[in-house]
Amino acid sequence: MSNGGQGQQIDFTVDRKNLYREESITDLKVASIRRLIPITGDGSRDTSRGAVFVAHTQLMSPEGPLPLQAPLKATSLEEAIAEFPGAMEQALADMVQHLKKMREEQQQQPPHRDTGSRIIVPGR
Repeated sequence: MSNGGQGQQIDFTVDRKNLYREESITDLKVASIRRLIPITGDGSRDTSRGAVFVAHTQLMSPEGPLPLQAPLKATSLEEAIAEFPGAMEQALADMVQHLKKMREEQQQQPPHRDTGSRIIVPGR
């Protein structure tokens, strides 16, 4: 299967040795924590691997909701909850830094010359 006709192949094979069942934990306010529980190919718990925790939240911006996500270095839900605030603060700081860098790069580029409307009208 090609990707948009560009000749790149996409492998859609499921990695049966890296399967997880997902649980969602939330405080219905700001925190959302995904706990990914390792499972085997038949869906039973894979006790040879530990759970993976991922933090999620949304911030409102003038352009709409802004999702933030960060991995949590936790081995239990209690650890994940304790780590959540710091992980979100770091994710926000990283995002702000990334946006500043993008803005600086954009300002360093020469101005784009507008050659008229970018809307293509059939028959013109």
